[in-house]
Amino acid sequence: MTEGPSRERVVERRDALARQAEAGGYHLNPDLPFTDELVESLLVNEERYGYPSCPCRLGAGDRSRDLDIICPCDYRDADLLEWGACYCALYVSEDVQAGKRDVASIPERRPPAGERAAPTAAVQRSARPHPVWRCRVCGYLCARDKPPQACPICGATADRFEPFAL
Repeated sequence: MTEGPSRERVVERRDALARQAEAGGYHLNPDLPFTDELVESLLVNEERYGYPSCPCRLGAGDRSRDLDIICPCDYRDADLLEWGACYCALYVSEDVQAGKRDVASIPERRPPAGERAAPTAAVQRSARPHPVWRCRVCGYLCARDKPPQACPICGATADRFEPFAL
């Protein structure tokens, strides 16, 4: 049986994730022992699959089939907006980070394997499943039901996004 990642490697990755999260307007879970367990699992999955798939979901071991659960997963922003944390609770909202809200059980947004759309190189304009949002500060575009709580480019808050027509 092989050992997991070293403590130093876990702390190094956690610190890097925290810097990336904060630069993008996100927060890591302030419960460090819990967060370190998640980071360790991300590292194990990265060694196992070659990419850091979500530690709370079963990866297929095929990057093209797991694109939606490579951390940060496609479901993070919607989970943060609705529940205050992503599915595994690695990323949390400002209210959770400040202790104003507790993390609760979060329902799975990922469709079962048989219902997920196959990855495609291009999406037809008429088949867009989500509205497109534009950051009024830097122009960042994203397609999802609601804008992110913070722009990953400039950190502008969700209220600085506007619907964008292509």
